[in-house]
Amino acid sequence: MGRVIAVANQKGGVGKTTTVVNLAGALAERGLRVLTVDMDAQANLTAGLGLNLADVTRSTADVLIAEQRSLSPIIVKTDFAGIDVAPATLDLASAEVELFNAMGREYALREALDDGSRDAYDYILIDCPPTLGLLTINGLVAADSVIIPVQAQYYALKGLKNLINVVRTIRSKLNRDLSILGLLPTFVDQRTVLGKEMLAEMRGYEEAPVFNTIITSTIRLGEAPITGKPITSYAPTSDAAEMYRELATEVVARAQA
Repeated sequence: MGRVIAVANQKGGVGKTTTVVNLAGALAERGLRVLTVDMDAQANLTAGLGLNLADVTRSTADVLIAEQRSLSPIIVKTDFAGIDVAPATLDLASAEVELFNAMGREYALREALDDGSRDAYDYILIDCPPTLGLLTINGLVAADSVIIPVQAQYYALKGLKNLINVVRTIRSKLNRDLSILGLLPTFVDQRTVLGKEMLAEMRGYEEAPVFNTIITSTIRLGEAPITGKPITSYAPTSDAAEMYRELATEVVARAQA
């Protein structure tokens, strides 16, 4: 069965979608089969892997509110070998409201993945929205582990404690197998005192190990989403591509430990 990894943080702009797109690219380079699941109504993951949102007719919204939940019928192949996507649309926003009254609402995505999708891939990466609502909870309940991208700034760290508490609650009540695979420092400038202090504080969380890989801002990384390509395809020899290859190495090692 494939390893299911949610990428979550209730704070927006910390690099969740960037992490999913580029980690998928780096994992696929290793010959691994990767499914990405877009759980954000903004559908940035879907667009970031080159899909035209106007062409998406079925999405994760349809799966979550269906009586018989199955992810396979909506999965779309991307132009990148080894990477498929379960796309999102704006309908996810209304689907979350409708899901609120459904039986077993926290398990909707987990049930959908049990249709055989887990057996078809080595890794399944779930891009959660920037909230701690029902869609993010579904992602965490479906996952074996979670990667938490954390921007190296004060407010991002302040909200991190809340997310760790949510993970702890889900582990005790809904998904006993859920673990924190790691905190991923993003948008880091290690030349500044603030950057160094934020990294030091991150490393102080005992139940949330920090990845050795540190994601810094680069021009190429900022350009890649416009092209609808992972950085490993858009600029394969860039420093940014190497960062995500290093992250993929860590993820595989931790997931198999």
